[in-house]
Amino acid sequence: MEYQYPIDSDWSTEEIIDVVHFFQAIEQAYETGVERAKLLTIYNRFKEIVPSKAQEKTICGEFEDVSGYSSYRTIKKAKEENSGSIIRM
Repeated sequence: MEYQYPIDSDWSTEEIIDVVHFFQAIEQAYETGVERAKLLTIYNRFKEIVPSKAQEKTICGEFEDVSGYSSYRTIKKAKEENSGSIIRM
């Protein structure tokens, strides 16, 4: 990994850690696969920190620009899959 995660300076340390965990879960979906339930739980926490769709689109777009991994497509796939499945992109 040769890039930085997009973070907001207004977030607390705990919020920054939780957002980083979200992006790490997206990476995991692309690299090895991630449990659907775990991904959606992490995503729900991310949405508590970033409730605005516009801000989510901006932050996830920045992440996709530097990593090539789409948070949107990953979460969409997770929502469409059956419970208990592994999300692989």
